[in-house]
Amino acid sequence: MRRRARRRGGVPVVLLVPALLGLAFLVLPLIGLIVKAPWTSMSSELDGGTVWPALRLSLETATSATIVSLVLGVPLAWLLARTDFPGRGFVRTLVTLPLVMPPVVGGVALLLVFGRNGLVGEWLDSAFGITLPFTTPGVVVAEAFVAMPFLVLSVEGALRGSDTRYEEAAATLGASRFTAFRRVTLPLVAPGVAAGAVLAWARALGEFGATITFAGDFPGTTQTMPLAVYLALENDPGAAIALSVVLLFVSILVLAGLRGRWMGGAV
Repeated sequence: MRRRARRRGGVPVVLLVPALLGLAFLVLPLIGLIVKAPWTSMSSELDGGTVWPALRLSLETATSATIVSLVLGVPLAWLLARTDFPGRGFVRTLVTLPLVMPPVVGGVALLLVFGRNGLVGEWLDSAFGITLPFTTPGVVVAEAFVAMPFLVLSVEGALRGSDTRYEEAAATLGASRFTAFRRVTLPLVAPGVAAGAVLAWARALGEFGATITFAGDFPGTTQTMPLAVYLALENDPGAAIALSVVLLFVSILVLAGLRGRWMGGAV
C-alpha cells in the first residue's frame, strides 16, 4: 500500500522535465539580473539626475492611479457581482479587455478620447482648459486604465464569495443599501479590496506602453521608472540594470504582501 501511495504521489518524468525547464525559463532571467547587477556601484548608478525623479514620479502616479481605481473600480465590481442587468457579461468583457489588449493600443485609444481633438478631451479643453496628454495627470490616467481591471476582478471575486445574509440582515434592521454596503459589505471584502489595490498599484508602477503613448517621456513630468529603464538601456546599461533591480524587488515585496490572498489562497 505504501509503495502504491508513493507511486501515486510521485511526479512522472514526462511532466517533471518540462516543468523544471519552464521554471528555469522563468527564473534564470531574474537570476541573471541579480548576478549582473552592479552591486558595488549601485548607489552611484542610482544617483543619476533622472533616477530619483523617475522613482518619485512612479510612486506618486502609481498611488494616484490606485486611488482612482479604488474610487471607480469598487462600485463597478459591486455592480457586476451584486446586480443582474442585461448585458452584464458583455460589460465584464469590456472591463477585462485592458488586461489582454496591448498597452500601446490602450494609449492610442486614450489619445482618441482624451486628446485635444478627442471625444472627451476636446470638451475638457474648451470648457475647463484641461489637457491630459503629455502631462503628469495623463500618466495617472494611463496607469489607471491598465490597472483598474485587476482591482475590479479581485473585488468582484471577493464579493461573490462573501455571505449575502449579513447584508440581508442589515436591510431587515432598516439599513439602506448604501449603508449596508459601507458598514457590512466593505469590511467583509476588505482583504479582497486590499489585494486588488496592491495588484493595481504594482501594475501601474510597471506600466510602459500606454504611458509613453499617451503621456510621452518628459523627465520630471511624465518619465516613470519603466521609461527611465528603457532610455538608460541605450546610454547607461548599468543604470538600467540598477533600476530594473529596484523594480524587481518592489515586485517581490508586492507578491510577498499578497501571500495567501492570491491564486486561490495558495501559500
